[in-house]
Amino acid sequence: MNNSQILTLHAVIYALFALVLFFIPTQIWPIYGVEINDQYALFLSQHTSIFLAGIAVICFLLKDIDKGTLAKKLFIALFITNLIGVVITLKAAFTGILVGLGWSDPVFFAFMAVLSVRQMMKQ
Repeated sequence: MNNSQILTLHAVIYALFALVLFFIPTQIWPIYGVEINDQYALFLSQHTSIFLAGIAVICFLLKDIDKGTLAKKLFIALFITNLIGVVITLKAAFTGILVGLGWSDPVFFAFMAVLSVRQMMKQ
């Protein structure tokens, strides 16, 4: 994939998750084994949307970035972000916080990390 395609993919995926976690968290989180049972948990889900949407916007605005040092640093940042996602979601899955579809989260973040590393290597 070229830079535009991979960054557009990142933008679309992160934007979708941001919208879902903001607008319908009480329907989505139980699929992963997590319950939204008070206003604080609801707020934290919606608050997470800020950062997911931010990643989406950054990726979308930089989708036409040319190969070079700046592009490489962007893909390193995306790799690290997704690697953190792997670690946190694996911990949640192993401790029983994420169940059911929850195991898809570490797989998702690992996939996005691999895509980021592959693109970084092309820069």
